[in-house]
Amino acid sequence: MPETKRGTLTSKGALIGVIVLAGGAALLASVQGWLALALLPGVATVEELTVTGQQMSPALTLIALAALAAALVLTLAGRGFRRVIAVLIVGLGAGLAYAGFRAISAPLAGASGQLESVSGISGEAQAGLVSSLELSVWPAVTVAIGVILAVAGVLVLVFGSRWKQGGRKYESSGEAKRARAAGTATGDRISDWEALSDGEDPTDDEFDEFDADAADGTAPRQ
Repeated sequence: MPETKRGTLTSKGALIGVIVLAGGAALLASVQGWLALALLPGVATVEELTVTGQQMSPALTLIALAALAAALVLTLAGRGFRRVIAVLIVGLGAGLAYAGFRAISAPLAGASGQLESVSGISGEAQAGLVSSLELSVWPAVTVAIGVILAVAGVLVLVFGSRWKQGGRKYESSGEAKRARAAGTATGDRISDWEALSDGEDPTDDEFDEFDADAADGTAPRQ
């Protein structure tokens, strides 16, 4: 891969954009129907039941929001804190992938709360209530989102130290002001020293100004 293209893919803007998209996609996935259940007649208050991603994995929305918040923090974080956020993002991606995989491998376990609410039956007996089930594509999509988010976190961990500081512009401005102030003070001290070397008293001008003000009646009162 050319160096320029690789630099673009691992740039601050690109990776933060990927994290934002992944968080938004996970938030969308959480409100979609993940599992459609057909129940036996007479065993529950309904014969068909649709379970959303949030219902199957209550942490899904929190993970998505945390990913969006992490992307925002990355725009301002310093180099050291950036590594902490990167590790957090990897963990969030792993959490998303696990939620999707769990829904695929054990769909009834994720739907147990909803089944109990419509039938009053809990535990392994719930399997006898279901005549058929259909899993949507969203659990697999969530696994993919989690993998992408985790990879983005790893890339931030590896390449984030090369990014520019978010507040460097303002820090440089403040440093420039302090340097100018220091330069002015240094210049005044040099001028005073040169005056002393020439046999002059650098405070004469100040006393002359004070005497002139006193004569005009404008001298400051004690």
